Amino acid sequence: MPADKIKVLVADDSQVVRMLLVQLLNSDPCIQVIGAVNDGQAALDFIAVRTSPPDVVVMDIHMPYMDGFEATRRIMETHPLPIIICTATASPRDLEITFRSMEAGAVACVAKPVALGADFEQRLHNLLQTVRLMSEVKVVRRWNRARGTAAAPALPANDAAQRGTAIKLIGIGASTGGPPVLQTILSGLPKDFPVPLLIVQHIAPGFLPGMVEWLSQTTGLRVQIAAHGATPLPGHAYVAPDDFHLAADPRGDLVLAREAAEGGLRPAVSYLFRSLANAYGASAAGVLLTGMGKDGAAELKHMRDQGAYTIAQDRDSSIVHGMPGAAIELGAAIHVLPADRIAGALVAQVSRRFSPAGGIEQ
Repeated sequence: MPADKIKVLVADDSQVVRMLLVQLLNSDPCIQVIGAVNDGQAALDFIAVRTSPPDVVVMDIHMPYMDGFEATRRIMETHPLPIIICTATASPRDLEITFRSMEAGAVACVAKPVALGADFEQRLHNLLQTVRLMSEVKVVRRWNRARGTAAAPALPANDAAQRGTAIKLIGIGASTGGPPVLQTILSGLPKDFPVPLLIVQHIAPGFLPGMVEWLSQTTGLRVQIAAHGATPLPGHAYVAPDDFHLAADPRGDLVLAREAAEGGLRPAVSYLFRSLANAYGASAAGVLLTGMGKDGAAELKHMRDQGAYTIAQDRDSSIVHGMPGAAIELGAAIHVLPADRIAGALVAQVSRRFSPAGGIEQ
């Protein structure tokens, strides 16, 4: 086996699915499956005895003896390496465990390419692409999951004028590695946070309802899938549904659009950020988080040019620094912050826009 191949361990309780996943993964010339086991304990044992551990683990969720969550937690405690959750997403319990596993340290979730349906090729592409990308995460980056709010960083001198405009909407964009970062941010915001949040998270079809439910249960905010025409409320977070762009019109109502994909993506962060820049200018804020590619980077710069408050996640706390890195290169971010400081910066920025008496701060 060539030394530069990506070594993968597959853990799935179905022998048929294990054999199929091995075949599909090995079909990529860059990937070599070095082991296939039927439960989480067997995965732990396999990793423990190897002098050369796998580069990536592709992990099922619902397995006997030890499920995907517990196996992920123990692997991250003993032999940290990139874990990709691979599930059929049919069961609400599986979805719950999927996102608990991401909270425990799994770096991505993908749908199993096991049914020869219309989406088989897309699922296979997503699996192979995710394995290739996650193999480059040699050390799975973790951050202190603080629940308080950090002190606000000082505004650069040329952005000080923003203090005079109240923030009405906050847009957040994320891709690979985004769900646990979203949980960190939303958990750090108070329940009475006075500004609605609009979120675009790139995620495989079928995972979104489980992610929204998980965020609702594990953070202090009310998180829901966005509905066309709804008026966003303070203390609520609205997530773009599968295959719809999300925007806000000048009246403040949510807009769902089936316009063309942007950069192959629908929903696209670019679409959301552009709508906020054009309709809200300095009364909006934008946050670009971990993810591959450049979605939203140029539009975050457009937001900043219109006077909006902008943040990009830093490299060390990003699983993949593509999207925020591209924004930083463009000068789109007023602040570059680790995941656990973003909520505090938003709270402080929203607060400093107003005087204690409730008026706009001068």
